[in-house]
Parts: sequence; C-alpha cells; structure tokens
Amino acid sequence: MEAPLSSTLDEPVRHTVTVPVPEEMREVGRRLAGLLRPGDLVLLTGELGAGKTTLTRGLGEGLGVRGAVTSPTFVIARVHPALDAGPALVHVDAYRLGGGLDEMEDLDLDVSLPESVVVVEWGEGKVEELSEDRLSIVIERAVGGESTGGAEGEEESDVRTVTVTGLGARWAGADLSVLSVA
Repeated sequence: MEAPLSSTLDEPVRHTVTVPVPEEMREVGRRLAGLLRPGDLVLLTGELGAGKTTLTRGLGEGLGVRGAVTSPTFVIARVHPALDAGPALVHVDAYRLGGGLDEMEDLDLDVSLPESVVVVEWGEGKVEELSEDRLSIVIERAVGGESTGGAEGEEESDVRTVTVTGLGARWAGADLSVLSVA
C-alpha cells in the first residue's frame, strides 16, 4: 500500500489500495462516500469484471441512497435518490457510448452534477469536460489470479489494485489514505 503523495493545486493527489476480495472493494466504496459531496465527479476505469460496480455499490451504501446499485449497462444511467439529506448518486455506464460528452449530452449530466455525486464507469476520455475537479479510479487485476467465475466477473477471488487520483483544486491536499482497508 502506498502513502498518498503530497499535492499542490497543479499536482494530482494519488493513493493506491490493494483489494483481495469483493467485500473489501465494497468497503473502499463505503469509505470513498465519506469523502464525496454534491458536485463530485468520479470516473471508474477497469476491464470487464474488475469491480467497478462493486465499488459503486459500496459507494451507494456509504451515501445512503435508495435502491440497489446494479450495473447500468443496458439503461446507460441510473439515479439513486438520497434517503436523507445527502446527495443523490447518478451511476452511468459509458461502455456502449463511443463518442465524448456530445453523445452523452442527452443524459444531462451537467444538470445532475451540482446536486449529485456522478459516477461514470468507462468514462475516461468521454466526460472529463464536465469538471476540472474529479476523481479518477483505475482498478487493475493482479496477473495470474484465479477466477471463481462470479456474476459479471465481479465475485472473483483475484486481487485488485485500486489507484485513486484526485485532480483539480477540490482534491488538492485530500487525504485519500482513508480509503485503505485495514
């Protein structure tokens, strides 16, 4: 596990977490929820079955939103309203969207962003224009891990490495080490 790098307004802050089991990926999401506030944009990158939806499920639990957080692959986006005074969670899957922000314009993410936490799976190269301040989360599988073949590949037992990078003034100096699972 790496310690967070120091950051100025021009430098991203970065933290890496090793996640050996899916329940700990959910815990990373729950911990991430404690750092997020309305207007935050989170981009998730990782191969199919890496754990993007599992992390988002934990994020939804941590934010206290309504409804089960499931993959929005076929509906493109799901909105999970807050059960209390917290922000709603807008969960987007941009996998089938080939273009950039123009193609996603119908989703009105720019309208949803100020009062919600917006999480975009497969969003790299597509939605960065929404905000200079964002979290980029890359989930990688350890080479040679054994698979147990769970649903959508996310219930597999191989180890993941999660690298969280905070970009922009919003994340300058943020302590991302709170994402580490003991």
